[in-house]
Amino acid sequence: MDTLLILERLDRLEKLLIGSKEVLTFDEACDYTGISRSYLYKLTASGKIPHSKPNGKMLFFEKKKLVDWLLQNKRKSHQDIETEALAYTMRHKSHR
Repeated sequence: MDTLLILERLDRLEKLLIGSKEVLTFDEACDYTGISRSYLYKLTASGKIPHSKPNGKMLFFEKKKLVDWLLQNKRKSHQDIETEALAYTMRHKSHR
């Protein structure tokens, strides 16, 4: 089997395994989020990203909290804004 094909399959298997875990190591959190190691270190050092450090050295991340952190400060699409505006207008139309 081609070495490149084997490496691709291993990568997919690794991602599947990470996907089933609830708690991620530092490296797994980098892979899962796509955040570089140096930036993730900065985020943990500044307390800007939720993490645990149970033994004072290793960092762990709860996957659900990572997802919540990644999805904070959501921006509405133009379609969402238009839909909300229309709904608001329809609700308040009879009050005039």
